[in-house]
Formats: sequence, structure tokens, C-alpha cells
Amino acid sequence: MSKQTARRHLAGLTAWDRCAVMGVVNVTPDSFSDGGRFFDTTAAIKHGLDLVAEGADLVDVGGESTRPGATRVDEDEELRRVVPVVRGLASEGVTISVDTMRASVAEQALAAGAALVNDVSGGLADPRMIPVVADASAPFVVMHWRGLLEGGNVKGTYTDVVTEVVDELHARVEAVLAGGVSPERIVVDPGLGFSK
Repeated sequence: MSKQTARRHLAGLTAWDRCAVMGVVNVTPDSFSDGGRFFDTTAAIKHGLDLVAEGADLVDVGGESTRPGATRVDEDEELRRVVPVVRGLASEGVTISVDTMRASVAEQALAAGAALVNDVSGGLADPRMIPVVADASAPFVVMHWRGLLEGGNVKGTYTDVVTEVVDELHARVEAVLAGGVSPERIVVDPGLGFSK
């Protein structure tokens, strides 16, 4: 893994000359950040467009809550929530990130116009994720993750949090690279708030 520290262009996305702003559209009834106000497809698309009008450079669309204690939705429900919103925003020219741990959702969202896959599990939750991202040549956000935050499964005990997170992220990035995702398409996310 490169130790490059200078800002670089992420292949597959617009080259912004400043820090890009990502707006978030949670298409869930149980979001910790917006209380499910944008669960309806029409409301979610409008919210995404409003975020762009307010200055967001890209919009992250997710259909599954990752708050501690949230119950996972099934694949069909996540697809029903996410894909129409991605399609609607893409038709308006919005740059979209799909926030999912499922390869099938990533694949269909990319086909519907998403440009980026944001996987809070870094490809650990679904073994098909890395091949799907690699085949699509999509940018991939690889987050540090220690498992689902349901049923008391919060593995947040560390001896040295910084060293352990760096080591675990390094191993994850190496696995993603080995799976065929190009280094210039990887974004590393320390996962603040996730088992920290």
C-alpha cells in the first residue's frame, strides 16, 4: 500500500480542486441522522436534489440503517429502496455514491447510474462485493469494520485503537487490491463511530 500523502484524483469521479462535499440520503425508516424523513422515493430524490442545490458535490444513497442495534433489511427491500432513488438522481445529472454492503445492490445501483460504491464493511459482509466493484471499475470506499452492530455485536475493545485500525485497514486494502480493484479507485475510511 502506498504511503502517498498528497491529494490525488480518484479515478472514475470528477476531479475537484478542493475537498468535495458529500450529501447523505438515507432511504430508511430508522435512520439515526434524519429519523426516516426521506423514506419515500419521491422525498428521497427531492432531498438529494436539494442537497446538490445547497452545494453537495455528490450524494450518498443508502437503504439500510447502520446505527447500533439496527436490524438488517432483506436484499429485495434494500433494492426497492435504493435503486429508484439512484435512477432518479442520476437522471438529473447527480453524482451518486451507493452505500451498501450487498454486491447485488451495488451492481444494480451502478447499472442505474451510481458512480461510487461506499461499503461500510469494506467488502467483508458480501464476498461478491470486491469482484463486482472490480468488474465495474468503480471507485470503492473501503471502511474499517469489525462486524454488524446488532445483537450486542460491538467489537470496540482495542489495546491501541490507532495502530489496530491502521493495521486492519491495511489488510483490507491489500485484499481489495488483490481482488482486482485499482489503487487509484480506492478511498480509505477509518469508520469513525463504527466500533470505536
